[in-house]
Amino acid sequence: KAAYQFLRTVEHRLQQVRDAQTHRLPKDPDEQACIALSMGFASWEDFSKQLKLHRRRVRNHFDQVFESPQISQSDAVDKSLQLKQIWLQKLDGDKAQRLLEELGYEQTASALETLKALASASSTRALSQTGRQRLDALMPLLIAAVAPTRNGHDVLKRVLELIQAISQRSSYLALLLESPMALSQLIKLCAASPWIARQLKQHPLLLDELLDPRALYHPPKRDELEQDLTRRLAHIAAEDLEQQMDVLRHFKQTNVLRVAAADVSGAVPLMIVSDHLTYIAEAVVKSALALAWNHMIKRHGVPAGATDPAARQHFAVIAYGKLGGLELSYGSDLDLVFLYDADANGVTNGEKSIANAVFYARLGQRLIHILTAFTPAGNLYEVDMRLRPSGESGLLVTHVDSFLEYQLKQAWTWERQALVRARPVAGDAQVIERFNHLRKQVLMQPRDREKLRAEVVEMRERMRKELVQTQAGLFDLKQSAGGITDIEFMVQYVVLAWAASYGNLVTYSDNIRILDAIAENGLLSRDECRDLADIYRQFRSDIHKFALREQHAVVAEDKIARQQARVCDIWQAHMLGAT
Repeated sequence: KAAYQFLRTVEHRLQQVRDAQTHRLPKDPDEQACIALSMGFASWEDFSKQLKLHRRRVRNHFDQVFESPQISQSDAVDKSLQLKQIWLQKLDGDKAQRLLEELGYEQTASALETLKALASASSTRALSQTGRQRLDALMPLLIAAVAPTRNGHDVLKRVLELIQAISQRSSYLALLLESPMALSQLIKLCAASPWIARQLKQHPLLLDELLDPRALYHPPKRDELEQDLTRRLAHIAAEDLEQQMDVLRHFKQTNVLRVAAADVSGAVPLMIVSDHLTYIAEAVVKSALALAWNHMIKRHGVPAGATDPAARQHFAVIAYGKLGGLELSYGSDLDLVFLYDADANGVTNGEKSIANAVFYARLGQRLIHILTAFTPAGNLYEVDMRLRPSGESGLLVTHVDSFLEYQLKQAWTWERQALVRARPVAGDAQVIERFNHLRKQVLMQPRDREKLRAEVVEMRERMRKELVQTQAGLFDLKQSAGGITDIEFMVQYVVLAWAASYGNLVTYSDNIRILDAIAENGLLSRDECRDLADIYRQFRSDIHKFALREQHAVVAEDKIARQQARVCDIWQAHMLGAT
């Protein structure tokens, strides 16, 4: 950026001096002195020195993007030939290992075995002549590009598994061969995350995203996501549900890759990562509901009370859990509840008329199918409906009135805890408004705090016994004592215990802003709330990293001893003490 501004300013000065469209530096000493002074330098020599500095920096960056950055120019031809011999298994084993070691590989024998496995794979032997030529030309660049990465032999294995998956489509090999930037981005992402490598392997269309790092590392905002998905679906015939479902899947995969790329590069902080993953899911759920609705009204007409397809849907999707709390992670399920407020005894107005209650039950089933079905483009999300009234034995779609009655009279304490993190994400504005009102009504009911605390503590202890299976000295970031779930349970207890007196406790569904409200009302000290929020963010950030590495979120206790002790102290004071 600094070089661009400098060079642009020089361009302006040149054209001002000569009053002409020129980009040539002057040779006349007087003109040189004029340019130097106009640029703020005492002499042409000082100006030239700064100009050369900018030019050298730009050239270096240019070479990294458009030249093959993997091999220095001085020995490019020789190294490339040697690496190609390694790939073609024409180089002596000892010499091959020495060459790989010089490049930076530590486990050279393992790297050679990985290369040999790809070379002898049936998919490689079955390549067309063009495909084989492209693969042979790509491999020296790829071997050299992987070499500087940490645990290069592991990264090489991930990348070669991807290469094997896409090798039959030689256009992808050409993309990586002809675009060093795309190859460099591929290596960088596969080195950072086996999860990303697996996504690229399963969905090769995502390789196109590697061509533009500006878009890859800058996830779209919420409104941009919704506009993008709307545009994509606009090109698909209204009756082609299968193609529409594929569009939803490509949209999700592309944008989650962007978030993951920005995450591993450090371009966005934790809270923004979760926000973006949440926005992607919201956009998908909204569009999926629209598709399900259009499918249903074409078959059965609109429910009683509506006069046309654009009228009220009388239906809303309520998100619980991580989606409800704006804390979605990679691979998270969607915890959903479906509500409607139409007359349950009414009927639809189509030729195949059905009762409203049946219509909405089928609408819910259709929505789940769109979200969970496995298509040639993969899958979208796993959907968990167990938080609906009466759980798995309850109706798939619940009338708002029945939902309120259940929450007030029958719901267990853990169901009301779950309601703390619930919020609408799609559907009819009036149903959404009714839910928001009843959520506040339920959460703000006066409660026996001692009884409530005993129930919450009992539930938490039972969860620990059932879910914590770590070895001694290891800490489960989510379930161990002092982990994420302890913080969540404390937040939920405070909301249920004090919301009747402090209404701002139920304004938001995410833990961080609820903790702000708890501190504002003095229900926990500001230091306690600040520490809980900081630890919560840290643990969630760690969980994201483990997800991208496809590892369990378990760490050594000594690494988080201070944070664990702090959470346990606050739990002891407020959940087991006398406050």
